[in-house]
Amino acid sequence: MSDGLPARLNEVKQRISAACRIAGRAADSVQLVAVSKTFPSELIREAYDAGQLTFGESRQQEAQPKIDSLPEEIDWHFIGRVQRNKVRKILSSFSTIHAIDSLKLADFTSSVSKDLGVVPNVFLQVNVGGEESKGGFEPDELDREAESVFAIEGIQICGLMTVPPASEQKEQSRKWFSQLRDIRDGLEAKFAVTLPYLSMGMSSDYEVAIEEGATHVRVGSAIFGGRSYHVDGELGAR
Repeated sequence: MSDGLPARLNEVKQRISAACRIAGRAADSVQLVAVSKTFPSELIREAYDAGQLTFGESRQQEAQPKIDSLPEEIDWHFIGRVQRNKVRKILSSFSTIHAIDSLKLADFTSSVSKDLGVVPNVFLQVNVGGEESKGGFEPDELDREAESVFAIEGIQICGLMTVPPASEQKEQSRKWFSQLRDIRDGLEAKFAVTLPYLSMGMSSDYEVAIEEGATHVRVGSAIFGGRSYHVDGELGAR
């Protein structure tokens, strides 16, 4: 058993509730995605036993043994960069994909979803900071391609996701979270679509994200502790 994992999980949940109160929102309006990438099944089981049901992984190959060995009740979210050659396996094991970053990937995911007979929830990743090192639609690009993206069948586009530029001060992330919310609101108004969810906020800034409208926060180290190694291609959480 890990040292203090249930207590850390409970603290995160309490801080989510407090942030919701500040924002005038119901505590259950925010879903905690416990980011278990790089951590063993034993720690995920411990978090599950403490009441956590939703977990985030970013590499299909690493995640699959965990998924196979843990309770079917767990809701798995894929939060990493999506490789086309892994889409079929991802769709077979994950209910939700947080990082659809192009029209081509959305279209390809749709075709595989139809073949498998599943309709996954997907978030469109937006590169709000314009960082070359990160994937995602540029805001102007998403506006140009939105009509085509929203016309795609076979996937349920439920909202937007972003990873803001790294910062030592959580308040510096606020403008990026606010920008993502504004982009969402603009898309809903312009294209008559409903995008109820915003996936934004990690261990260092999830409270600010909630104040700016996050419905899904991706929290890893605040629950599981520090990671012992880096995994290439990670983008979804800290």
